[in-house]
Amino acid sequence: MKITQLELFTVPPRWLFLKVSTDAGVVGWGEPIVEGRAETVAAAVRELEYCLLGQDPRHIEDLWQVMYRGGFYRGGPVLTSAMSGVEQALWDIKAKALGVPIYDLLGGPVRNRMRVYSWIGGDRPADVARMARERLDQGYSAVKTNATAECAWIDSPKVVDEVCSRLQAIRDEVGLDLDIAVDFHGRIHKAMARVMMKELEAFRLFFIEEPVLCENEDAFVELRRHTSTPIATGERNFTRWGFKNLLAGGGVDIIQPDVSHAGGIMECHKIAAMAECYDVAIAPHCPLGPIALAACLQLDFCTHNALIQEQSLGIHYNQGSDLLDYLTDRSVFAYENGSVARPTGPGLGIEVNEERVRAAAQTGHQWRNPVWRLPDGTVTEW
Repeated sequence: MKITQLELFTVPPRWLFLKVSTDAGVVGWGEPIVEGRAETVAAAVRELEYCLLGQDPRHIEDLWQVMYRGGFYRGGPVLTSAMSGVEQALWDIKAKALGVPIYDLLGGPVRNRMRVYSWIGGDRPADVARMARERLDQGYSAVKTNATAECAWIDSPKVVDEVCSRLQAIRDEVGLDLDIAVDFHGRIHKAMARVMMKELEAFRLFFIEEPVLCENEDAFVELRRHTSTPIATGERNFTRWGFKNLLAGGGVDIIQPDVSHAGGIMECHKIAAMAECYDVAIAPHCPLGPIALAACLQLDFCTHNALIQEQSLGIHYNQGSDLLDYLTDRSVFAYENGSVARPTGPGLGIEVNEERVRAAAQTGHQWRNPVWRLPDGTVTEW
């Protein structure tokens, strides 16, 4: 079996899909994307064609090493996201050819259902209590919300009170029936994080995500001393080398590698094994499309320390198109009691609606994340 063609599809709302074809008629799908940099990642995928065309797609580890080590410069979000989408498609091909799910080739299933959570509140969190009630009524057992909008290096106590008020509103509405995760999105800095995390102890949160930017690895160690709430990060870390110091530092309880950014399914499986050695759980990052979610679930079902899965059905980013729009069988992501059943189909376990994908690619997208500024005009984290 040989790889004959790579095709890329930029589809709304902000995704990039990859189809890899073979001379045996077996095709695989992947999702190589950096949100807001779709064209850049597409160019990186095209630059990888030289080491993929004519090769056996089943030699996944070797092809990964060629893509990674074959260039003098390596790593970073663009290159590893390009590799990640290719790697997902290669696993899809290999498992389809063998007639098994991908997780069967990575040790077999360790669970029958995987817990998922849903987003509430939007970029600038609002109306969170009503949305939390809706998610509870829909059967979810966990939600995540952004903590705050833009924030200065050291901001007003009013900002802290606003965060606490929103969380109190959720607790007043749903009590302890929903687990609540709070994502700071790297929007605050170490001094504010210490204050915030102390105040948020009272709400018994599921976890706090990205209290500071991931490059501030030493700050996580310090912040760990100020809270008993589990700390999560990792969506902006790439390959196992990007997680090594983070895990060794002991400042995190949950890591969140993204199978479309960190190097693909197998690389995230290796990262999860590293995390297990440090008694750390994983909760794969995935505010992306259906192919990325399918890849995450294949990882989850063969990974013992997988805690919960992010998913983007109905998320505020998905304007105009959503996850299920690109699938032939929309029931594959049917959530029940806050979890999804183990997929049993071959490969990624989904059937991509190629006709819909090709039609949507005619529209494409130019999605960019907002650029936020503080009142004094300085750029701040989004």
